[in-house]
Formats: sequence, structure tokens, C-alpha cells
Amino acid sequence: MWVEQMKESGKGQRIELGRFVVADPGICHGKLTYRGTRIMVWQVLAMLERGESWDYIREAWPGQITDEAIAETLRLARASLLDNRGRLAKGPAEPASVG
Repeated sequence: MWVEQMKESGKGQRIELGRFVVADPGICHGKLTYRGTRIMVWQVLAMLERGESWDYIREAWPGQITDEAIAETLRLARASLLDNRGRLAKGPAEPASVG
């Protein structure tokens, strides 16, 4: 849905997925980042996947990532996989390689 919005505008335009998460073709090639930073959402998701605490994540980027931003990240990730009844929204995604 969001990718289509960026493509429809030709060059692409900034899309605000929430209060904190944005996709802007002029920042990090349109990868999801946190508003006002070049911190990519995949970086925070990878830290959560490794079991890092929210405190650790906030300390990694002092003053740039808040609990609210982390919670929004998880809500967006959940919404991309599940419908409002908790069922799979679409076919399973290929796992991304984080290197």
C-alpha cells in the first residue's frame, strides 16, 4: 500500500506512516526511518529480534528513539502481517537478511 503511494507520484514523495516512522525517497533511498533521523527501522527491528531491551535501543541513539517510536514500529510490523482479527493479512513474507 505505502510502496504504491510512493510509486504513483513519479519521483516519490514522503509518506508518514505514523508519528515517528516515515518513508522519504530523499532519505536513505526511501527506506523506513524515524522522523528527523537517518536511523532505519530495520535496525531497531533487528535489535528487537536479537532480544535487546528498549532501554538498550534508546541508549544506542540517545534522544532520537523513544519508547513511543519503538511501540509504533512494532504496531506497523504487526499491521503488515496481521489483519484486525489477528489473522494472516497476506501470504508469508520472505525473511529479510540483515547483515
